[in-house]
Amino acid sequence: MGKNKVARWNELGSFANVIQPDNSVSYTHDHPIKGNWNKEIFGNDNPLVLELACGKGEYTVELSRLFPSRNFIGVDIKGARMWRGAKTANQNKLPNCAFLRTRIEFINSFFCHDEVDEIWITFPDPHPGKRNSNKRLTCPFFLNKYRMLLKDKGIIHLKTDNYELYSYTHALARDNNLEIIFFTDDLYASLPEDQILSIRTHYENLFLKEGAKINYLSFRLPQDRIIEHGWQKIK
Repeated sequence: MGKNKVARWNELGSFANVIQPDNSVSYTHDHPIKGNWNKEIFGNDNPLVLELACGKGEYTVELSRLFPSRNFIGVDIKGARMWRGAKTANQNKLPNCAFLRTRIEFINSFFCHDEVDEIWITFPDPHPGKRNSNKRLTCPFFLNKYRMLLKDKGIIHLKTDNYELYSYTHALARDNNLEIIFFTDDLYASLPEDQILSIRTHYENLFLKEGAKINYLSFRLPQDRIIEHGWQKIK
């Protein structure tokens, strides 16, 4: 491990707005922060929004700036990347921005029923190919986990350069009769002035320079509906 990476790991552990649990314990036990994010971390009762697989945390930080009356938590397993967002939030004294270093598989160990209002999934690993579809962060396995922590009909946002992931998720939402709020396979041609969706991550800028189109989908996730596989393709 390089010196810079070690330094980032050490600094990440010093940030008050970062939770770094023992993941071997998180697999079998709830963390004390579960149900207590607003009380222990933010000190208010504002709506709670997650960014899953947040990477460097650009979306988490920018959303925190845009919406000071909401609380935002970036979630990722890679601490060296998360360090950038956590450091920026600390330097800019953003009281509504925090980070959680864990695997998404363990998400229900950290958030209780009805604790989260919205979830953003921005440029996750698309896991291409039908054989890998059960690894995607929008597959039924994960969506059913999100149901347990989202408020009823909470919103899921997906932003990706990968059309296969977008199409798969769109079909899944449609086949499970979920309320689709908005969808497009060319975001900046559809909503060029939208402030929230115009936040651009490091990787998004790289994709755009290569001429890639950005796909976006938002839908509501009801608590009482078990999400099942849907295999029809969006045309």
